Amino acid sequence: MTRVAVRPEMLRWARDRARLDPGEIVRLIPQFPAWERGEKQPTLKQLEGFARAMRAPIGYFFLAEPPAEDLPIPDFRTIADRPIARPSPDLLDTLYLCQQRQEWYRDFARSMGEPPIEIVGSVQRTADVIGTASQIREALSFDLDERRALPTWTEALRRFIEQVDAAGVLVMVSGVVGSNNRRKLDPDEFRGFALVDDLAPLVFINGVDTKAAQMFTLAHELVHVWLGQSALSDAGARTVPDHAVERWCNQVAAELLVPLEVLRGEHDPAADLRTELDRLARRFKASTLVVLRRIHDAGRLTHAAYWEAYEAELRRLRNLPKGSGDDFYLTLGARVSKRFARSGGEHAGRAVFVHGGVPAAGLQEDGDLP
Repeated sequence: MTRVAVRPEMLRWARDRARLDPGEIVRLIPQFPAWERGEKQPTLKQLEGFARAMRAPIGYFFLAEPPAEDLPIPDFRTIADRPIARPSPDLLDTLYLCQQRQEWYRDFARSMGEPPIEIVGSVQRTADVIGTASQIREALSFDLDERRALPTWTEALRRFIEQVDAAGVLVMVSGVVGSNNRRKLDPDEFRGFALVDDLAPLVFINGVDTKAAQMFTLAHELVHVWLGQSALSDAGARTVPDHAVERWCNQVAAELLVPLEVLRGEHDPAADLRTELDRLARRFKASTLVVLRRIHDAGRLTHAAYWEAYEAELRRLRNLPKGSGDDFYLTLGARVSKRFARSGGEHAGRAVFVHGGVPAAGLQEDGDLP
């Protein structure tokens, strides 16, 4: 039986890249520890199975050293104020698939003679936050009273997506890679990204997040479209993001969802804060963390009181039962965007993913790999 000489460091690279629990790797590939120690070599068939399980192109295992897998767009994600060093295969494949779809739709729009979308790159980061949020709100016909009347966050998110779609932006929401329900996206790795193009601007939202969190992510990534800058984000209601661009995008997104002057008129400083957070979150259809930040921005909470309330609210949210977060968006039209689906582009999304120019063996959007 022919064995394949594979360097142990390449096996370790694939293991770390896949972000799988060591016990899970041994369960999938019992021979892996012996391969990693260099005591045995895999057969070609075993190596193909390992590559599939690690979601890596098999050609990578014949390289002398691990490849550099740089993200194709600026990365503004951080953990503990430090950049995230290595993207997961799930993130990379999602990015590549969205780039494929965007390229297809760009060619379609060009063939149909569609003009460039004016909102793309229409503002500068030095622009006034309130003025920019007002500009976006007007372009989308984003009506706060209409949002108040919507009964649920799901309805509010659906309406928000429809408004963004009508403005010419492809909005894709999914909690899995392509259509592979075994490959669930991790909101702790990324919440969304924007791929800017004057004919086919695209926003992707991690559907595993709560609907309220998705609302803020969509607003944040939409600001990137207005700014004309592609980006990968961990958009959230943090106090001060580490990047100046992210700070500005967060500020505009928060003002878009929860205008400061409207909040000042709605907020009752004498009421119980916990009760007020829930009431105002329902009113604005925004997360309680965003509402809490806006109460602080309005000068109703000191910095110390804000941090104390923020940590308490974060603990409460983490203890809530977690659902799939993707229940409403299991349809193809939501995963690929209604605008894309209407163009017939959903048939273009079934190509093999490409990693740095190297096809990933057997890794297809509708595949059933682990």
